[in-house]
Amino acid sequence: MNFLSHYYFERYATQPERVLGGLLPDLLKNVDKSYVFHPQKFEDQLMSHPVSVEISEGWYRHIEVDKIFHSSSFFLTHCHALRPKLQPALNNTPIRGTFMAHIAIELLLDHLLITHEIVHVTRLYDHLGNINKSVLMTYLKTIGLEDIDGFMNFYQKFLEWKYIYEYKSIDDIAKPLFNISKRIWDFQITTDQEIALSEILKEYTETHLTNFREVYTYIQDKMTYLP
Repeated sequence: MNFLSHYYFERYATQPERVLGGLLPDLLKNVDKSYVFHPQKFEDQLMSHPVSVEISEGWYRHIEVDKIFHSSSFFLTHCHALRPKLQPALNNTPIRGTFMAHIAIELLLDHLLITHEIVHVTRLYDHLGNINKSVLMTYLKTIGLEDIDGFMNFYQKFLEWKYIYEYKSIDDIAKPLFNISKRIWDFQITTDQEIALSEILKEYTETHLTNFREVYTYIQDKMTYLP
């Protein structure tokens, strides 16, 4: 799931660090997709500070949410259904339809959370802007991150960009979908392809994702790592 969908499961959190923990694995992957960290290996050190505990609990819930979501019939069914519909927008690119369908479903869920006012982007950014940065840096050092300054610079830019607001409009989702794909493949797209992708996503959302709330209920019911 994407950032806003993970925030859905922490939307009642009172500690900013719990919210941060729910997003931290993906934030680290945005810096370097090769990053793999296992906070549970360092619990003796991390559990000595209550704020670090909040980060770890958010992290563990993030992992569980992704695991349940990616094995859900909702995700598998919609990826399978959306993939062939995307092909006209992917012609003459190396992008795999399965990959684009995967990330498109995730961004569309964030879009729907915003448009239906189920979670609020401003509150998410408020939480992320109020974390204890000193504790975060110690946390990252403990789990083995070497370039802590590099991550903190990225984190500050993430707060300044506030690009999650853009997911309110499907017209603004096509470009980031192509940009995410460019992390893997080298290609160029045309304005017509962006427009085509937007139209496909609009049609699919209106006709096939009216039941999107069900996946959040399903995940919540399946979760074992509860606050």
